[in-house]
Amino acid sequence: MPTAFENMDHSSEACNASALAIKDALYVLSGKWKLPLIMTLTGGPKRFNDIQRSLDGITPKILSKELRELEMNEFVIRKVSPTIPVSVLYELTLYSKSLEKVLEELRNWGMQHRERIVKGMRKAPAS
Repeated sequence: MPTAFENMDHSSEACNASALAIKDALYVLSGKWKLPLIMTLTGGPKRFNDIQRSLDGITPKILSKELRELEMNEFVIRKVSPTIPVSVLYELTLYSKSLEKVLEELRNWGMQHRERIVKGMRKAPAS
């Protein structure tokens, strides 16, 4: 039975459109910190410093940049409470739930890939 990929229109125009969509998706989620940041926020809203403590090694400058990009792409919302001192919380949006299946499939593929590579390393003759 043909897969969805095999059933796709493979004309140049259709391939370019498909490649562009994949490129857009990878751009939004690429980088060392995007996915760990999203995973950190799945536990609920967090303050900037709490997020930074959860992500060992991230600098405040990079965290701020990553949060802005996730906010721009509507995966994160920044909520400012007019308290003294001002309190800012970051949380995932409802739209971010659209990533759940994608991330689950990516995780499954990653686990299978790692297993395959590890098996291959075990089979490889010692040099």
